[in-house]
Amino acid sequence: MSGLRAHVVVNREHFAVDVTLDVAEGETVAVMGPSGAGKSTLLQALAGLEPLTAGEIEVGGRVVDRAVAPRVRTEPMSRGIVLLGQDARLFPHLSVRENVAFGPRAAGADARKARDSAEEWLIRVGLPGAGDRMPRELSGGEGQRVAVARALAASPRAVLLDEPLVALDPETAGEIRRMLRDQLAGTTTIAVTHDAADAVALAERLIVIEAGRVTQSGPVREVLAAPASGFVASIAGLNRLVGVASGGGWQQGDLRLTSSDADSRALAERDGAALAAAFRPQDVRIVGGTDAEGWSTRITRLEPTLAGVRVHTAVGAVDVSLGEAARLAPGDEVRLRVDPANVRFVR
Repeated sequence: MSGLRAHVVVNREHFAVDVTLDVAEGETVAVMGPSGAGKSTLLQALAGLEPLTAGEIEVGGRVVDRAVAPRVRTEPMSRGIVLLGQDARLFPHLSVRENVAFGPRAAGADARKARDSAEEWLIRVGLPGAGDRMPRELSGGEGQRVAVARALAASPRAVLLDEPLVALDPETAGEIRRMLRDQLAGTTTIAVTHDAADAVALAERLIVIEAGRVTQSGPVREVLAAPASGFVASIAGLNRLVGVASGGGWQQGDLRLTSSDADSRALAERDGAALAAAFRPQDVRIVGGTDAEGWSTRITRLEPTLAGVRVHTAVGAVDVSLGEAARLAPGDEVRLRVDPANVRFVR
């Protein structure tokens, strides 16, 4: 099978990273997780920069690294994998053109053909005519474009992205994200990111790693819509309340929620089973104290947002306008309500 298949086990000080991957040829898979979860360790192992404790890595149907006898291990260049991180890591003594031509030349391509190919790649990443410039003359965004061109000019079997947009301003990051989506089409890619926007824009599937293990995986939007952990809920911008199934709904103490979603209702049929309720803060309303379908809770803090204020409470969060927030303060008791149409239940 083409693409990238791997079982990566790397022992760390407090836990072992143990992740199995099966990325089809031409597919892009996003990887997300809390800081220190093992995401970069995974990429380092795939690139050959971190030795495996156990497992093996297969690229394009060929085993390139195996941790058990007979020992099989190849260097990153020969395994057909390139790693692109937050730092472009361009060769400072080479021009932009020679940086991009480096991969093909190292593989034995004719110097002239490699340089012609470099010029074509610079056009594709939006830097026509930049071949004679030196890395020190580039902005951060331009440097990342050159790094992408250099990586793809080497005709890799797989590309690993380790948060390449995190150090860029939002406008530049958006431009690079669009360029990556266009230029990586058809290239087997694993993209580690902390931003759900990157995952949605670049990937077909999302894998979530927490404490070295995969805790959730599936199509990107489906994972974000049905968070299996507090971390996934936080990156998706959702409230996630843990409780149990009860009478066809969800319950946590005296708080009870229902859902009009058919799949959610089916999950809620098994009374006493662990169940989480997920809903967006913008779908929650502050209501009067007589609303029978609401729940009372205490405000813990107010967080300004671009659209207004997010009111964090002891049970969930609610988005309100600036004017409404002006009448609220930490410690206040409020009553909240969310329409069943906006609630989903997840295991």
